[in-house]
Amino acid sequence: MGTFILEMENITKKFSGVTVLDNVEFRLKKGEVHVLIGENGAGKSTLMKILTGIYQKDKGRMRLAEEDGSMQTIEFHSPKDALDKGISMVFQEFNLMENMTIAENICIGAEPVNKAGILDRKAMNRHAEKYMKMAGLNVSPGKTVSSLTVAQKQCVEIAKCLSHHARILILDEPTSSLSEKEVANLFHLIEDLKKQGVSIVYISHRMEEIFKLGDRITVFRDGQYIDTLNVKDTSEKELVKLIIGREFDPSETYGQGRISGEMILEGKDLQIRKFKEKVNFQLYKGEILGIFGLVGAGRTELARILFGIDKTKEGNLYKNGKRLKISCPQDAIENGIGMVPEDRKQLGLITKMSIRDNLALAKLRDMPWVLKSHEREEKLTEQYGRLLSIVYQSSAQKAERLSGGNQQKVAIAKWLAMNLDVLILDEPTRGVDVGAKAEIYEIMRELTEKGMSIIMISSDLPEILRVSSRVLVMHDGGIRLNEKTENLDQEKIMHAAIS
Repeated sequence: MGTFILEMENITKKFSGVTVLDNVEFRLKKGEVHVLIGENGAGKSTLMKILTGIYQKDKGRMRLAEEDGSMQTIEFHSPKDALDKGISMVFQEFNLMENMTIAENICIGAEPVNKAGILDRKAMNRHAEKYMKMAGLNVSPGKTVSSLTVAQKQCVEIAKCLSHHARILILDEPTSSLSEKEVANLFHLIEDLKKQGVSIVYISHRMEEIFKLGDRITVFRDGQYIDTLNVKDTSEKELVKLIIGREFDPSETYGQGRISGEMILEGKDLQIRKFKEKVNFQLYKGEILGIFGLVGAGRTELARILFGIDKTKEGNLYKNGKRLKISCPQDAIENGIGMVPEDRKQLGLITKMSIRDNLALAKLRDMPWVLKSHEREEKLTEQYGRLLSIVYQSSAQKAERLSGGNQQKVAIAKWLAMNLDVLILDEPTRGVDVGAKAEIYEIMRELTEKGMSIIMISSDLPEILRVSSRVLVMHDGGIRLNEKTENLDQEKIMHAAIS
């Protein structure tokens, strides 16, 4: 694994005069998993889009190994140029035709035809099955993509890449929406591809994945190349320092010990509609209550009941000892309960709208006329932008133009403007970089110090242990464990989640 298959040197790229890549370098060895890491906006995706022909570089040189091992200079003017050289990318947001079959997606642009020039579906299905098998996908090639799970769609994307005889496969945050079992399956697939000589560029923010899967790591920061390290020769603390450019202790805890005696929210015999068990829980003032469970355990369903999106079959919810009647989100908001959903782009924000307008949505009732509301919106944006350290160009900037971490901060800020007592955060750091994670954790700690209570749903075990004051573990719609964080470890939590 000592031979380079790809060399990128002095790559520079500007957009509207702004330098997003500044003389960066990247080298990939044959048959390795090379992790590309950095904060959102560091330039990782831009470099990979240059490699795959989506963008064209302004300066620099790219060289690719030929079959005989010699390095040849390459120039890509379109994604097809990259595909023809065996370079493919699976994006975080899949590029599939949902209303078409798996086989049609894999063979698109190269559909087999018979002598009469008519589409040969049998040959297409056989061709698709060959690469589906390589990608570990065991379903009918005639199945419509829209009927597949997220993990299966990802396998279709990988099969499509392999059908182009991929020598270099780029995976962008591939585990962000997968369950533990699906992640394990993906890792097995990656190991198989390595054995076949495929070189993999793996973009991820998850430290445990990086150290489990990676061979080497290249760090980018602010559009610049920082360093390349062997995974076995580095530590999480050293890596985080390179990523964010400052000292940061990844073992620091944020919520432990913060449990007061004042109960603010209590659920008694709540029953999620598709489950038989009943849920009883308490939330205390100023604590971060972590909720963990495997996919389908009922975590998000419980949050939806608390926020009034769904109704409980049985049971009651109490706030400060008073029984609540919550039949819709407006009822929850009026009772001081807010929720930042897991899918911030679809449910947490209106990404086509500006930062200012997103923050103002929660305060529309307080802004009765246009001129006055515009002034208040500007002040609101400035106030919470400063409070949460949101990085943006202007209040008129569309939310879709922000990094994942800054989008999440806007989603949180929207609720802070409502002066809530309880904030539900569903997967608050999913898809954000390590620097933004630390900032979000710090925001959560500051909010609880001011008396807010937080319910945090997370699939990230280290995050649950690091941030929570107390942990609830759910399984089949019921509570299997309710314990202070300092008394727990990953093994005990996971045992409760599967029992």
